[in-house]
Amino acid sequence: MFATARTVLVALPLAAALFGGLTAPAHAVTNTADTQRPLTCQGQGIDPTAQLHYQTQIFIKAPLSTVWRVHTDVAAWPQWQRAVSTMKPLTPGALRPGSQFRWTTPAPATASTPATTLVVTSTVQDVRPGQCIRWMGPAIGDGLRIDRGTHVWNFIKVPGGVIVRTEESWTGAQIEADPATAIRYLAPGLDEWLADLKARAEAQACQH
Repeated sequence: MFATARTVLVALPLAAALFGGLTAPAHAVTNTADTQRPLTCQGQGIDPTAQLHYQTQIFIKAPLSTVWRVHTDVAAWPQWQRAVSTMKPLTPGALRPGSQFRWTTPAPATASTPATTLVVTSTVQDVRPGQCIRWMGPAIGDGLRIDRGTHVWNFIKVPGGVIVRTEESWTGAQIEADPATAIRYLAPGLDEWLADLKARAEAQACQH
C-alpha cells in the first residue's frame, strides 16, 4: 500500500493574498491526515513563515539502517542522485548539529531566470539518528537565489521496510515573486530525490 509516493503541497493563505492569481485549490492535493501534518525533527520544522513548501513520502523496501546510511552519507550523493552534480562535506564525521556540506545542482532556464548551477550550502540543525534530520541553507546561482531552504526528513520503520517523509520550504524575494514557477521545480525535485533514494537503498539491501 506504500508502493508509490504520496504528496501534499500546502499553499499558505498569505501567498494567495499576495499573488491573487494563485489560489489554494490550484495547488492543493487532497491527502491523508498523516501527510498533511507538518514534519518536525526534535520539535523543529520548516520555516513557518514560508509561502512555498511541499511535503512528500515514499515506501522503501530496505532496512532502516540501510536507508539512513545511504541518506546521510552525503559524500556519495552524486553517485545516486541524478540532480546532484558535486558534493563537498565541510565538516568531517557523521552528520550532527552544526555539520555543513556544499553541493551543486543544475537549474534550468525559466521565463524570468537563466539556466544556472545552484550552489547549496546546507547546515544541519537537528538530528536524531535513524529517526529524523533537519538542515537549512541558501542556494545561489547566476541570476537565481533561494535565500533559505529548510528541509526536514522523517524515517518510520514499518513492516517490510521504511516510510521516508520529507518536507521543504523555500524563502526569498525571487521565489515569492513567482511561486507558480518555483513549485514546478520544488515538487518534482523532492519526488525525484525520494525515488533515487529508494532505488539506491533497495539495491544495497539486495546485496546483503
